[in-house]
Amino acid sequence: DLTESNTMALIFFLALSFIYLVMAAQFESWRDPFIIMLTVPLALVGGVISLTLLKNGTINMFSNIGFLTLIGLITKHGILIVDFANKQVDAGKTPMEAIKISACRRLRPILMTTLAMVLGSLPLAMAKGAGCEVRIPLGVVIVGGVSIGTLFTVFVVPVVYTYFSRFKKRKMLTTD
Repeated sequence: DLTESNTMALIFFLALSFIYLVMAAQFESWRDPFIIMLTVPLALVGGVISLTLLKNGTINMFSNIGFLTLIGLITKHGILIVDFANKQVDAGKTPMEAIKISACRRLRPILMTTLAMVLGSLPLAMAKGAGCEVRIPLGVVIVGGVSIGTLFTVFVVPVVYTYFSRFKKRKMLTTD
């Protein structure tokens, strides 16, 4: 149905816009949310790849809910890395040192969140019984999207952060 796909496109656009604007206010920057939002297409591609590997994988309302869930989960990973790196830069580290420290120290929480979501969604992805045909795409999108998205996120965010850090103005530490 054309109106359903238009509605889902509008919901995706509104979700991405809302997340971007909230992060822009939180980080007081337009660049940091952009760096974080680059993780979203990576997760969505992971979800689509997982869905295409499924025998009867279709994009339906349940898989769309999975895609919306991916947006929130994957941006959380980017926020963990970028926020910690910004704090390191504010403490006097170079952007390269900051992102190395951030990527190392935030890897464990990122992997724990990913593991929790994957294990929590596996029962949906491997469902059996009545009505499982509509629930399986939700689980598959979340499991595949979070797994592939996390793998890309831990590599892409540090690279993009390092690239954009040369354009970023440093906050000057002043003492009274």
